[in-house]
Amino acid sequence: MKRIDGPEDLKAASEGAKAAWNELIYGDQPLVCIGRASCGVSAKACVTQRSIQEELADRGAKPVVMKAGCLGFCYAESLVYLKKPGGPLICYKRVTPEAGPDLADRVFFKDDLCPEQALGTMAGESKEVPPIWSHPMLKPQVRIALRNCGIIDPGAIDHYIARGGYNALAKALDSKPEEVIEEVKRSGLRGRGGAGFPTGLKWEFCRRSPGEEKYLICNADEGDPGAFMDRAILEGDPHSVIEGMLIAAWALGATHGYIYCRAEYPLALERIDVALAQTREMGLLGRNVLGTGFDFDIEVKEGAGAFVCGEETALMASIEGRRGMPRARPPYPANAGLWKMPTNINNVETLADLAPIIENGGQWYASFGTEKSRGTKTLALAGAVRRTGLVEVPMGMTLSKVVFDIGGGMSGERPCKGVLTGGPSGGCIPASLLDVTVDYESLTAAGSIVGSGSMIVIDEGTCIVDLARFFLSFTQRESCGKCTPCRIGTKMMLDILEGTTRGETSMKDLDRLERLAGIVKDGSLCGLGATAPNPVLTTLRYFRNEYEEHIKDQSCRALVCNNLVTFDIDPDRCSGCGICAKNCPVEAISGESKKPHEVDQESCIRCGLCLALCPEKFRAVIKRPGGGSRVERVRALEAR
Repeated sequence: MKRIDGPEDLKAASEGAKAAWNELIYGDQPLVCIGRASCGVSAKACVTQRSIQEELADRGAKPVVMKAGCLGFCYAESLVYLKKPGGPLICYKRVTPEAGPDLADRVFFKDDLCPEQALGTMAGESKEVPPIWSHPMLKPQVRIALRNCGIIDPGAIDHYIARGGYNALAKALDSKPEEVIEEVKRSGLRGRGGAGFPTGLKWEFCRRSPGEEKYLICNADEGDPGAFMDRAILEGDPHSVIEGMLIAAWALGATHGYIYCRAEYPLALERIDVALAQTREMGLLGRNVLGTGFDFDIEVKEGAGAFVCGEETALMASIEGRRGMPRARPPYPANAGLWKMPTNINNVETLADLAPIIENGGQWYASFGTEKSRGTKTLALAGAVRRTGLVEVPMGMTLSKVVFDIGGGMSGERPCKGVLTGGPSGGCIPASLLDVTVDYESLTAAGSIVGSGSMIVIDEGTCIVDLARFFLSFTQRESCGKCTPCRIGTKMMLDILEGTTRGETSMKDLDRLERLAGIVKDGSLCGLGATAPNPVLTTLRYFRNEYEEHIKDQSCRALVCNNLVTFDIDPDRCSGCGICAKNCPVEAISGESKKPHEVDQESCIRCGLCLALCPEKFRAVIKRPGGGSRVERVRALEAR
């Protein structure tokens, strides 16, 4: 596409790109599109694409081939979109390299739309296949930040422009910076990276701060286990972030920006680099943007993967070439940030929301969500749920609706035990409170946070003590060590949790754990330490009985804490099939064929493989000094 030097050029480019887009999606040219975000690539999408292309080439077909980002159906990867000449564009699920050629053959040459494998039509109509937007996972969503993910080719700037890209930038540049800030304030947009500070107010502070130069930073340092929202946006729609940064820079008066993204996101970094190069080439980034005299350029800074660099002062230290460690505030970044100049830092999702807000108006965005939590929130749905993936819902939707309507309910037979929101900095909400809504105020009142949007569903097979131990071990390991409460307090808390999983603590230790959590929360220098105790505090609040079982009864109801479990075979249920004996890694199980087997407790390493493989689904017999046999209790759990 040609260089765009003004609003008229942009209008002409938009019209041309839109015409080409309509021809691609609705025209007679056959189309093959492969979902090639990280989730698709891990499911062999690249190999699937090659197998389909080779099949079609052998048959003489010459379709247009493109890639797309993550549509959100991560559980159904690889996703393949096919359109035969004059037909609808249909998205197919779980397409393997082996099955790809057959699917292409049926769709292109046998007039079979394969409705049994289709998720839905992406464009056009079909009597056999319903629209994908009516799918239970997509229907309740309101996709603003994710508006283009899984739909456009992230490496094609003309696709982004065809869907209205950079029109909001032109509108912003035609307004005063103060007017843009007021529109963002009117929208009620709050930072989507965790703390939820009002975005417009943050911009206002930075704009009013005196300084020779002002900086804008996109915080793409997504480090939460189970979180992949930022990565999906950068991989699937990088131009939405770039346009958001341009709008923010105009409002702030910034001339230089950084995208701080961890090096562990190679695909996201690759697509950012391509998008930046395209934007510069077309005159939408760099000097004299859109012929308005506005100068702004963006540099990519690769982080080394430190979780603490998600904290803004540690992030800025890393950009400056120093060790990523937080500092005390004030001064705040809006007054003295990067190289002591006024600096504004926004999360990927926050920036991706900006173009639709400017294009449609702040009041439009504020019409979604609740009174204090406006708009939408992207969520990474993971864990023991049937439909894992990426979703975007209006603020105020209940956890129950997210898990059971959008997520399709539990993936196994075990009932839901709770939902961990906000990752290692969040808290665990029990199943009895799933009517809690996804918004800043409600989740905070329940002891958790919205955070980046990580949402991990757990079932009755999860040990709450082990869950708290796992997340605290992550934050303790990621602590920079600068402040005493975080450095020493999290280690002392972790020691208690590890001792509890081994049956080596007392009830006094439980009280001590709670006191330590409060000290770490109140005394830490930055958000990492202040939120690190959240998983512990919420599990103590809602699941204290499980902690007490570990201490008093020396038992783990989920059969996870191996020091509290002795694996034995129930002779009344053992058929003598020998599967456990054949697969035991230390040969601790013996017995004759078709007769009850036995476990040598001295050799058993308590790996639990026998329990997982047994076709009779026997359960462990828990025998601890003073605890007695627990066969009946375990059978009762199984019956539930």
